[in-house]
Order: sequence, then structure tokens, then C-alpha cells
Amino acid sequence: MAPPARPGEGPKAEVGVAQTGAEKARRGQAQGSGSCWAEAMIPPQEASARRREIEDKLKQEEETLSFIRDSLEKSDQLTKNMVSILSSFESRLMKLENSIIPVHKQTENLQRLQENVEKTLSCLDHVISYYHVASDTEKIIREGPTGRLEEYLGSMAKIQKAVEYFQDNSPDSPELNKVKLLFERGKESLESEFRSLMTRHSKVVSPVLILDLISSEDELEVQEEVPLEHLPEGVLQDVIRISRWLVEYGRNQDFMNVYYQIRSSQLDRSLKGLKEHFRKSSCSSGVPYSPAIPNKRKDTPTKKPTKRPGRDDTLDVETDAYIHCVSAFVKLAQSEYQLLMDIIPEHHQKKTFDSLIQDALDGLMLEGENIVSAARKAIIRHDFSAVLTVFPILRHLKQTKPEFDQVLQGTAASTKNKLAGLITSMETVGAKALEDFADNIKNDPDKEYNMPKDGTVHELTSNAILFLQQLLDFQETAGAMLASQETSSSATSYSSEFSKRLLSTYICKVLGNLQLNLLSKSKVYEDPALSAIFLHNNYNYILKALEKSELIQLVAVTQKTAERSYREHIEQQIQTYQRSWLKVTDYIAEKNLPVFQPGVKLRDKERQMIKERFKGFNDGLEELCKIQKAWAIPDTEQRDKIRQAQKNIVRETYGAFLHRYGSVPFTKNPEKYIKYRVEQVGDMIERLFDTSA
Repeated sequence: MAPPARPGEGPKAEVGVAQTGAEKARRGQAQGSGSCWAEAMIPPQEASARRREIEDKLKQEEETLSFIRDSLEKSDQLTKNMVSILSSFESRLMKLENSIIPVHKQTENLQRLQENVEKTLSCLDHVISYYHVASDTEKIIREGPTGRLEEYLGSMAKIQKAVEYFQDNSPDSPELNKVKLLFERGKESLESEFRSLMTRHSKVVSPVLILDLISSEDELEVQEEVPLEHLPEGVLQDVIRISRWLVEYGRNQDFMNVYYQIRSSQLDRSLKGLKEHFRKSSCSSGVPYSPAIPNKRKDTPTKKPTKRPGRDDTLDVETDAYIHCVSAFVKLAQSEYQLLMDIIPEHHQKKTFDSLIQDALDGLMLEGENIVSAARKAIIRHDFSAVLTVFPILRHLKQTKPEFDQVLQGTAASTKNKLAGLITSMETVGAKALEDFADNIKNDPDKEYNMPKDGTVHELTSNAILFLQQLLDFQETAGAMLASQETSSSATSYSSEFSKRLLSTYICKVLGNLQLNLLSKSKVYEDPALSAIFLHNNYNYILKALEKSELIQLVAVTQKTAERSYREHIEQQIQTYQRSWLKVTDYIAEKNLPVFQPGVKLRDKERQMIKERFKGFNDGLEELCKIQKAWAIPDTEQRDKIRQAQKNIVRETYGAFLHRYGSVPFTKNPEKYIKYRVEQVGDMIERLFDTSA
């Protein structure tokens, strides 16, 4: 059997093969006829074999040709059959298409109709549901949102959609009025719930927590910030959701007024509670940590500070309480703004915050103005120690102002300017107090009954030095007060060096006024020696006070020789005092003694003169010791120095006199005139300025 035809081979291929075989046969015959000579030359056996070989090849070619012819015939038949099948299939396919297309189109129409029906039914269900909203949600709305806010807001969303539907599609229907009323009732319930949550859960911040909040900023080591929970977390989230709903759907801003009124009350009550707590704590167990007290250790918040001399404890308590309240206001206001940012819409935050802090801020400012008013009255009474209340407060206000301004950023100009106005008032009254104090030192009257009988330090001197020493704690504040009253252009942009020089000039002015007044007062004393002791004591007190504090450095800013000047004044008064002893020593001074020859009998006149000298010395010594014993020199060093110097002078003079005349027979009763030994005179002088001796 012949092999089947390969793909791509057809009748033409078979013809080609047949032709090729015939050509080979002809070429064989030609070769056979043309090679007779060759065969004749070939041996008979080889020729026979060659012939058989050729015949076999020819036979094979004939068989191949026959196979190709058969294949061509079969291929033609198959082609005809395939063409017939395809023609039949095409005919049937056309018939099927003509039948299916109408059915498909009909099915599409049916599906579209079904979808329209389903949509219509869905719309009908949706519309019908709006008519049931009122009945479905009425009970929930009536019962209110307490404890079920999520469900309540869901019901309000349904009512809102129903209102929108009826407004768009059936504005005259009774259903619209019904859902509108239900919506308004629901909105009122949400507003009421907002108020209720804020009222029930807004708590006053405890004084202890506020004190911790204030002191945490001043700790040397960094600590975690003290948290303030104004509302429990769950309540806060409910309040936030209600506020957002009221803004977005309720179109209502009344809740913002409710919010600031409630929070404003809590802020005000927190500050008042702190003030009351501070007063009670101050009376019972010491003053809590106060920013008014410089260099106070932070680890002893309940340690009572050293009392400032000349200050009323009540004033200290009020001052420190006010300073605490200023710091507390800043911290609580910052915390209130953080809370407000979560609850109040952004474009209403600044205005609401401004309203929220007004009561507390106005209370602080009013109290500050009351302090200023009290200081003005104190100035009129010349009670300048009371005016010192202004200094720590003013310093703290200035230190707090940057943070204060940051908290009030975005509020109305009238709100932001309140602190600046209070600072200006305090600077003005403080500068007035400084000016009047200097004038009062200069013009304090020379009242004889008010002068110390023992020549000790005058009350005016101690008060003046005390006042100046207290200014040391507030150098920058006092300097700024003085600078604020300057009319020069530099007053608006004064430097710390400028204000320091002003304060130095002021202190020098006070000391100068004091010195002039002391000189005037010293004239009240009839005894020049007591006048000298008085001036000595006061000058020495001033110098020691200057040296023990930073006042001397501050004075030296504008007066380099102040210390030397005081020492010269002190020495001058010591010399004046020593001259009081001349009336004692002059009796026994060598220049006033009679001259006589040793061994020569004294004349009556000479004996009488010696008697008078001894008597004058004795009487003068006794009188001065009696008088000056009642005088006072509080400074031990100065007292010993003056005693020793006077003792040396008198003992030396008396010793020489006694040595010269003690053995001279000027009297029959020498004990009557030679009453004291040199040592006794020294002991008597040693007891000067000592009322207890």
C-alpha cells in the first residue's frame, strides 16, 4: 500500500513526480542505447546485473507513479466532500442565526422590563419607608439619647432623610410637618444632652493638681506633663459626636454658648478654689511653692519661706496667691483650648475661647487693679512696705507675658491688651512709690520725740535701707519702672544696663536724701557728742548694710567712691565725739599745768590749781561716763574701737598727770582728789555705751 499524501501535496505534486519518473526512464533508455559500446566492453555477468538493477528501478518508479495517481484521485474526492459539508454547515448556521437573533432581542427586552419592575418596586419600598420613619423613630426620640447615642443619631439620620424627601417631592404633605417636628424635638434633645453631659461631668480642677501643674514647669529635671482630664474619655467622645452633628445637621450654634458658659464657670471656680486653698495652707502649714520667692528650692513646695522684714504676712499670702493664680490661669487656659479644639468647629474656636476665658481673666485683672489701688493708698499713707507687693507681681506678670500672649493669640484686641494695661498700671504706681519714697526720706520731719535718746540708728535709716535691700530682689523690675517714666526716646527701648544705671542713680539719690535728713535730725541733740554718735551709728549702719548686700555694687555703678566717702564720714564723727573728752583731758593736759621746781614748796596758788585740775578731771570723768553710759553703739566692732581709742588717750594723759602730781604734797587729803587709779579710769571708759553695766 502506498503511503498517504503529506500535507501540502496535491495532484500537481503527483503529476510532477510522474513526469520525473518518465524522464528518468527515458534517460535510462538513452543511456542504454548510447552505451552499447560500453556494454559490449563490459563482461556478460556485470552487464546482466546492471540490467536487472535498472529494471528494478524502473519498476519502482512505475509503482510510485501509480501511487501518486491514486492519491490524486482520493484527494479530489475528499475536497469535493469537504466543500459539500461546509456548504451545508453554512446554510444551517444562517438558518440558526435567523432563528436565534429575534429570540435574543426578545430576551433582552424581557430582562430590561424585569429590571425596571424591580427598580420601581425598590423605589416604592424606599418611598413607603419614609412614611413609616415617624412611627419607627418616635419612641427613640421621645426617650432621648442618654445611654444610646449611636442608635439615637441613626434615628435622627433617618428623620433627616425623610424631611429632605418630603421637601423635594411632597412639600405640602402632612408627613413633612410630622417629621419636621420630630426632627426639631430630636435636635432639642441632643442640645439638652450636650448641656447635661457638660454640666454633670465638667469638674473643677483640684488645687493640688494645679500646684503640681505649675511646679512641673520649674522642675530641674524633665518630667512628664501633668495630665488634666476635664471630661471622662467616653463622655468626651459623646460630646464631640453631638457637637459635630449639631454643626453639620442641626445648623445650630447655641451649644457653643452653652459650652463656653459651663467651661468658663469651671475655670473661674478652679482659680478661686486655688486661691482659697492657698490661703488655708498658708495659715496652717506654710506657703506652697511660690514663683514670687527667688532662689527657692523646688524640692520643698510646702516649706514656709523666711518672712520679709517689715512686711505683713497677710500681704505675702495675698501676693503669692495672686501670682499662683496668674500661672494657673495660663496653664488652665492652655488646657481649655486643647479641649475646645476637639469640640468646637475650627472657625468658631477663637471666638468661643475668648468668651470662655473672659470671667476668669477679668477676675485676675480686677484683682490686679485692686492691688494697684491699694498700693496708691499705701503711698498716700507713706506705707511703702505695702507698695512692695506690686514688685513681685509685676515681675511675674512680665515673665509670664510671652506665654500669656501665646495663649491669647487670636482673641480680640481688647482681651489681649488687658495684661499689658495691668503691667503699665503697676509700673506707673511702682515708679510713683519709688519717687515718693525718695521724697519722703528727704522731707521726713525732725520730730524731737521721735529721735532715739541713746543716739542709735534712726527708724528712718533702717526703713530706708530695708526698702532698698528689698529692691535687690527686683532689680530689673524696679529699673524698668524707673525707665518707663523716662521721657527720652530710650525709654521705649531701654536696655538692662540702662535700667541698672537708673536704679543705681535712684539708690544714690535715696542715700543722699537720707544723709541730708540725718544731718538735719542730728541737730535736734543739744550735746554735739551725742549728735556725732547718732550720725556715726547711722552712717556705719548704712555702710555695713551696703557691704552685706549687693547694694554696694549697685551704688558703685554710678558712684565709685561711695564706700570711701562713708568711711570718711564715720571717722569724722568719731573725731567729733572724741572732742567731747577734751573738757576732761584739758584739766590734766600738760600745757595747762603749773610749772614748779622739784623739792620747792608749792605756793597756795599752785596747790589750789592742782586741786582744781584733779577735781575738774574727776567731775568731768564721772559726768561723761554717767551720760555716755546711756548712749548706744550697736556695732560691737565700732564700740570696742571707740572705747579703746578713748581709753588710750585718757589713760595716757591721766597717767602722765598722776605720775607728775600724785606724789606732790598739794593737799592733806590726797584721797579726796586722787580718786581713781589709771586702771580704774580705763574700766570706767570700758563701760561706756553699755546700759546693762
